Amino acid sequence: MPTMCGGTSSAADANEQIQTICDKVKPHAEQKAGKTYDVFTAKSFTKQVVCGTNYFIKVHVGGEDHVHLRIHEKLPCNGGDIELHDMQQSKSQQDPVVYF
Repeated sequence: MPTMCGGTSSAADANEQIQTICDKVKPHAEQKAGKTYDVFTAKSFTKQVVCGTNYFIKVHVGGEDHVHLRIHEKLPCNGGDIELHDMQQSKSQQDPVVYF
């Protein structure tokens, strides 16, 4: 999936790498939402190359409920840390994952 610097990529199905990123920020998402998620499965994503990478990920959290996460992965030379920057709740399976 080619990504132009500054622009977001086309949406793609989540893969093992994206699920691993979601697993790392799950406690932060739960804290932000004020609830615990029994299900936390990455479904699709877009990404944006900046000084590092922003990931916009649709995550199934049980039933018909989804959340969208904006996660920033720093460049390796800056530590490579992964941080949850923002979260949108009350999303559906049909809601496209877009920049926010």
